[in-house]
Amino acid sequence: MVNEVIEELRGDMAKTLERLESELGRVRTGRANLALLDGIKVDYYGVPTPLNQVASLQLADARLIVVKPWEKNMVSATEKAIQKADLGLNPNSDGEIIRLPVPPLTEERRKELVKVIRRMGEDFKVKIRAQRRDANEMLKALEKDKEISEDDCRRGQTQVQEVTDEHTKRVGSIIAKKEEEVMEV
Repeated sequence: MVNEVIEELRGDMAKTLERLESELGRVRTGRANLALLDGIKVDYYGVPTPLNQVASLQLADARLIVVKPWEKNMVSATEKAIQKADLGLNPNSDGEIIRLPVPPLTEERRKELVKVIRRMGEDFKVKIRAQRRDANEMLKALEKDKEISEDDCRRGQTQVQEVTDEHTKRVGSIIAKKEEEVMEV
């Protein structure tokens, strides 16, 4: 029973780390990255559709993203969707292809982004602590229902804390890596 709770906790925390990495991928670092465009929806004949389903996305070089809609009549809708996403990118269109130059970040903007990244890290640490609390409550409920002994509950809580500490450290290292990437000129 205790092992099942620990395994479920590990799975939940691993998903939390994946979500953190996904959200950090959307933070602009001054380098072109297709993850910047994740979450952009284009009005495709009245249906909000993810950008990568109406156009091909490519990195032309370290500072340029090229978006080529599959249908010519979707160029303006795609351009509007990118502008509406408020990424700080100015799309340039020639009627067929949309070019997104990624300007280098100023020092001030880099420091702001580091603050945003740290806040995200803290939010995800809070989520991990909430998962720890839920796992501990499950263990206490199992003990109350006499499905596990008091000693097993204590050992389980110790294991829960170890798993929490491990994942909290991983959040810290992911955040530190992203901060370094943002501050890199």
